Amino acid sequence: MLAAPSTSPTLRADSSFEPAHCYPPRPQYDIRPQSPHIRSPIAPQARKHYPFPSPVPRSHRRASVRSLDRFSPLYKARRTMVDAATQYSPPKPAASPESVPKPPASDADADQPVAPFQQQQQLPLTQPMDDSPVKKARPDAPAAHVVPPEYEFCDTRDLVLLISSMIMELIRYNDAIPLKDGHLTRFHSRAPPAISVQDYLQRLTTHATLSPPILLSMVYYIDRLCALYPAFTITSLTVHRFLIASATVASKGLSDSFWTNKTYARVGGVSVKELALLELEFLTRLEWRIVPKPEVLTDYYR
Repeated sequence: MLAAPSTSPTLRADSSFEPAHCYPPRPQYDIRPQSPHIRSPIAPQARKHYPFPSPVPRSHRRASVRSLDRFSPLYKARRTMVDAATQYSPPKPAASPESVPKPPASDADADQPVAPFQQQQQLPLTQPMDDSPVKKARPDAPAAHVVPPEYEFCDTRDLVLLISSMIMELIRYNDAIPLKDGHLTRFHSRAPPAISVQDYLQRLTTHATLSPPILLSMVYYIDRLCALYPAFTITSLTVHRFLIASATVASKGLSDSFWTNKTYARVGGVSVKELALLELEFLTRLEWRIVPKPEVLTDYYR
């Protein structure tokens, strides 16, 4: 039988064919010479060392208080400088009348009488003529602050100061009176608030934009509420709730534009519900008559 022809390629055994194991092994690292433009690494001994320049000491530099320079040995203690105006120099002796040279008098001037003001000019100087600086005399008391005659032009800070001082006098007098049972009102607090009357009134004036007529109306409400509601008195327990309630009512009654109860409650430090109850109680006790006449406000201002 004839064998089937093989489809595999035939290998030629000539000189051009070499097996793979005939090639020499390639080295792991390339040891071929490098190109001339590539520099070889320099040995550490051949490197040049450039030391960092030492800082030049500065003798004129002053030590800073906020840094650590004051702990250096070059730091010097601060010397107390004395102002020339604070130095004491003993006064020089006063000039005697004999030492003052007199101008030569002529025969015509000797016959004329000397006027009194000329005699004062001819008196010798009694003040020492030294080189010490002259100090300005301090005023004994600051100048009094004068408010304008009309309350419309008065600064609200001045009104706050006047009203708060007047209210504090009432509080000192009323706090000495013992509180009776059954005389508690809706304006009473359990304990006096930590903020003072002046600071609280200034806070209301600033953040609630209270005008001078509104501030004077709050003083008017004190007299009217005490007259119509005998159980109410201005004390350290009632003053803060009275101020926020009167400021809210006066702003709504006298001003064309006012804030909401939420704003007044946030400024006054109370809840909206409590402010609504204080406002209703305030209006009920005043019989809903909250707008004073301009003449009344003028009398309270004066």
